[in-house]
Amino acid sequence: MAGHTIPHFANDEGAEHIRIGVKEFNCMGALPPFDHPHVYLDMGAEGEIICPYCSTLYVYDAKLGPNETVPPGAKVNDPVTVPGQAA
Repeated sequence: MAGHTIPHFANDEGAEHIRIGVKEFNCMGALPPFDHPHVYLDMGAEGEIICPYCSTLYVYDAKLGPNETVPPGAKVNDPVTVPGQAA
């Protein structure tokens, strides 16, 4: 994991699922101030994972780059760090 940034994703649109091009990431639920704790998720060998806080289903799509999402706009470019919580 060292040497690369873990992307953050948010589901402001309330999408049923979000396709992403990475298997390790942080879900923050929605953009602040409506975010939940920024939880690290790792799909491992699986192709999908559900966030335990907001129930967003994330589906891995190898055709997408690490900054691409379907629907577009779920990648958070500048996550806000909450005091006492790692971004």
